[in-house]
Amino acid sequence: MKIFFQHIQVSTRNRTELIDITRDVEQVMQKSKITDGMCLIHTTHSTTAIIVNEHETGLTNDIVKKIRQDFPKGAGWLHDRVDDNADAHLAASYLGPTSIFPVQDGMLIRGTWQNIFLLELDGPRNRRVIVEIMGE
Repeated sequence: MKIFFQHIQVSTRNRTELIDITRDVEQVMQKSKITDGMCLIHTTHSTTAIIVNEHETGLTNDIVKKIRQDFPKGAGWLHDRVDDNADAHLAASYLGPTSIFPVQDGMLIRGTWQNIFLLELDGPRNRRVIVEIMGE
C-alpha cells in the first residue's frame, strides 16, 4: 500500500464562510499517482470543519445562516469566558473535521453535486487542511 500526504493552505476572509477546496484536493489526488484506495481530508483546527455539498451560492449562504441560527455568537456559552468563540467550537464539533472519499482509477468518487468545503467558523485566519491518500 502507498500513502501520499500533503497539506493545503487556506486563507479565509470572514468569520464564517465556506471555501471550496475540491480542485486543491483533486490536484493532490493526481500528484499522488494512487489509482485505487481512499482519500482522507482533515482540518487540523477545532473551529473549522470539512463538509461536502453542492457549490451553489444560495445553498452556501443558507448553510452559513443555519450555522449562525443553531450556534449563535454570544448566547451565554460557558467557553466564551475563555476565548469568546464557543459558537465556532460547538458548530465544528457537530459537523466534524474529516471527510473520506473512495478513489477509483485515479479519481475521487464523488457525486455530481458533491464539492469539498473547508468551513471556517472563527476567521479570518490562515488554515491548514491535510489530504492523505492511501491505496495502490
